[in-house]
Amino acid sequence: MQLLGAAGVTAAAMSADADPAMAAAAEQADADGAYQAPEGLAEDSAAKTAALAWISSNADRITGLNEEIWDNAELSLREWKSSIAEAEFLEKSGFQVEFGTAGFPTAFTATFRQGSGGPSLGFSGEYDALPGLSQKKGVGHHDPLEYVHDPYAPSYGPGHGCGHSALGTAAAAAAAAVAQAARRHDLPVTVKFFGSTAEESLVGKTYAVSEGVYDGLDAFLDWHPSTANATGWGSTTAMTAVTFTFLGVAGHGGTPLGNKSALDAAVMMATMSEFLREENLAPSGRLHWVINNGGDIPNVTPEIAEISYYVREGSPARVQVLLDKVIAVSEAAAKAAQTSVRHRITSACWNQLPSKSFAELLHDNMRQIGPPEFTDGAHALAKELQKSLGLPEKGMHAEIGALSPPNPVFMGGGSTDVADISWNVPTVSMGAALAPIGTKMHTWSTAACAAAAPGQAAVVAAAKYLAATAVDLLTQPERLKAVKDEFAERTKGVEWKTALPEGYEPPMYEPPAWFLQKTGQKWPPGNITWPPKRVVSQERFSSLGPELAPQK
Repeated sequence: MQLLGAAGVTAAAMSADADPAMAAAAEQADADGAYQAPEGLAEDSAAKTAALAWISSNADRITGLNEEIWDNAELSLREWKSSIAEAEFLEKSGFQVEFGTAGFPTAFTATFRQGSGGPSLGFSGEYDALPGLSQKKGVGHHDPLEYVHDPYAPSYGPGHGCGHSALGTAAAAAAAAVAQAARRHDLPVTVKFFGSTAEESLVGKTYAVSEGVYDGLDAFLDWHPSTANATGWGSTTAMTAVTFTFLGVAGHGGTPLGNKSALDAAVMMATMSEFLREENLAPSGRLHWVINNGGDIPNVTPEIAEISYYVREGSPARVQVLLDKVIAVSEAAAKAAQTSVRHRITSACWNQLPSKSFAELLHDNMRQIGPPEFTDGAHALAKELQKSLGLPEKGMHAEIGALSPPNPVFMGGGSTDVADISWNVPTVSMGAALAPIGTKMHTWSTAACAAAAPGQAAVVAAAKYLAATAVDLLTQPERLKAVKDEFAERTKGVEWKTALPEGYEPPMYEPPAWFLQKTGQKWPPGNITWPPKRVVSQERFSSLGPELAPQK
């Protein structure tokens, strides 16, 4: 415990000298470990009944949207069809939609207002797929739907290996259900749905928060596909994504003397950064990388090479310490390879600020509604996938997980751009089982489930959990007050400031003309430089010294 406490954060160790971001996120656990999740927070009401009934009666429409977005399988910042599909779903439910949120072409804000003076509730929608995770729907062994034939570098197409087709769909359905309930029972409220681009690269929300997009909300409800049905009030890791570009000099591989290989520098950086793990990477940290540009053919010395890192730690301050070490490694690699190096921050987010009172309310709703209604077919697919992956054949998680305090020793994990929202608006997050027990997100097996029987059950259940909790905030003002009071207490003395560097311009792709016309946007938005500045090497061949005189 003492060893781990030095790397993580224990509630008992919190003091005035503690990292403020982690101190705010820490929870004083019961000394005897006897925490019991409260019951009776979630209350039946006519409005809640109306919201849940709307979801049940529109289940085919909801699961159809999930399937449509799954079929699109569009990558971050290029979710042209998926964003429109989700926006049109909300327009048909009475929302006003505006595209181009924070300058991102595929981001949009959908707004519904009923009456005046009510709270403003936000829902989080994502719809980007991941590269290389294409998989046939409902197939229990690895069988890519899109196989990209290349005799030198075969690969797979994109796929929803994180289940964002379901994520955005369930959140949109919940927002629409709350709007329906408010309309029918004359509840004053503003419901805002934020269609967010590029969650997989943690770009969309972090930048949007810095632009004030989420200002004015009273509460924010979030969910993510998971292997379990659970919520809690633990934190996440803060993260900075950074890409290093090495520049050298190209030349024929058969006459390599004097060439400068940018790939050599990238490989040396990758190797040296691995040596950080024993003495510089705490259990709360994560460091992973990929060479995303390493040359095209062995017979041409790579003149440009790029390696991208995700640097994660328990707080922004701890990320910066680790990031400085990674940058130092890049400079050493560039010097050793006689190349030049530059780096750019592509995204950066805080650790998530939890809300115990919000999680308790959400958990009580989950408990009352019950787990997703998985069919025998859903369990059969799950077991087939588990068998294919060498895992115990347990099927889907068909219960509601217990609510318990977070581990007082923070051991790190994933990151989310919802975290930055959580420091500005009281936020709750939960998971609903879309993938089989024991599997992981960011896999082809998750893509197999996302719009098949497991995912279709999860998307309906998640919509109900979110909608029911949101309605409680409307019909029980004391619940919303408790959430806001806890938020004020946790953020006391902590000033959120974006972790993005000053002058940051978010990455973007130019949209097709039909998309701009359909969404009423112009290109480029005013917050980026277009076209981007070109990256061109100006390096010179390496000197080998003076000519050698011929031997006599």
